[in-house]
Amino acid sequence: MTATTATLWSRTAHARLGLGGLVALVLAWWLATRGADGLAARFAPIPTFESVWELLRQPDFLVHIWVSLRRVLIGLALALAAGVPLGLLIGAAHHADAALSPAFQFLRMISPLSWMPLVVMVLGVGDNPVLFLVAFAGVWPILLATAAGVRQLDARWLMLARSLAATRAETLWRVILPGVLGNVLTGLRLAIGIVWIVLVPAEMLGVNAGLGYFILDTRDRLAYSELLATVLVIGALGFALDSAARRLHKWWVPG
Repeated sequence: MTATTATLWSRTAHARLGLGGLVALVLAWWLATRGADGLAARFAPIPTFESVWELLRQPDFLVHIWVSLRRVLIGLALALAAGVPLGLLIGAAHHADAALSPAFQFLRMISPLSWMPLVVMVLGVGDNPVLFLVAFAGVWPILLATAAGVRQLDARWLMLARSLAATRAETLWRVILPGVLGNVLTGLRLAIGIVWIVLVPAEMLGVNAGLGYFILDTRDRLAYSELLATVLVIGALGFALDSAARRLHKWWVPG
């Protein structure tokens, strides 16, 4: 084995281990459904993967995927717009931290899905309740991570900014925000996992598009292989979103 091949083999070790874990999961799935008949046979790997292929060839299903992804992106944007400023505030101001943290901790411990009936009564049916629930679920990890990043800033950076007569706006944009961006990206990655979990049940109420809606539709049509195929697609999309957030964090914070 040449040095180049050995280096490549070493660098791909993590990916190969991950692929092996996925293969083991599929093998366990195949063994659990092996020899099954009736309804259980529809949940076997081969018919499920065939259903995934068929669904991905249907334009209507791609629309459901796009609708769900759009809701996630808008919800995360709203969570960032609210979580980052609030995190900066409670991280920098002790009085704001003392006044707001108990209320935030109280709200954070309420399941976003428990707000569903109230949100539907206030905002009606459609996208608005879903976006509210997604944003509400995603704001807390972003807020807390941003506040932690502010507290961890090197005080010498702020002293240097003051010594250079930097204005508050300049200190914010050139010292504080670059210093906490790594924490914000960590909070964003955590938020993606929470938001993706909340999205599917939120889409089961009062909307006519999205992956959560499509799961209910497959149940009503007794299309069980499509139901499990949709579950796999949801897992794959969530994995892709998390991988993108992880790569973004590694790019900004090497090592």
